[in-house]
Amino acid sequence: MANAASGMAVHDDCKLKFLELKAKRTYRFIVFKIEEKQKQVVVEKVGEPTESYEDFTASLPADECRYAVYDFDFVTEENCQKSRIFFIAWSPDTSRVRSKMIYASSKDRFKRELDGIQIELQATDPTEMGLDVIRSRAS
Repeated sequence: MANAASGMAVHDDCKLKFLELKAKRTYRFIVFKIEEKQKQVVVEKVGEPTESYEDFTASLPADECRYAVYDFDFVTEENCQKSRIFFIAWSPDTSRVRSKMIYASSKDRFKRELDGIQIELQATDPTEMGLDVIRSRAS
């Protein structure tokens, strides 16, 4: 179903892969891309559970917008193993203005399709989504 504001549909694969990440922990991360010609959000890349945060950040293009979901594992001060699902809106300063506008106007609707996101992060450069930022937001 296309969104009236931005006209973007969400490919079923996006929801299926997200459910697998959330319920079965099949993936460490998912990178989503808006296909402007098809007017829909699609899965661009998935990361295996063994991949690191560095693998994840390396899969985001330096000059193009993306949405991403990252399953972050951490240990609390009480020594409990926990996990938080992050939604990251990646919108680098160097990306096209049109692209930034499309991603910004489609974000909330896309996020609603992914039930179970715990923390949202907006990043325009890598320092805004560094591992230290993720750690501080997770706890």
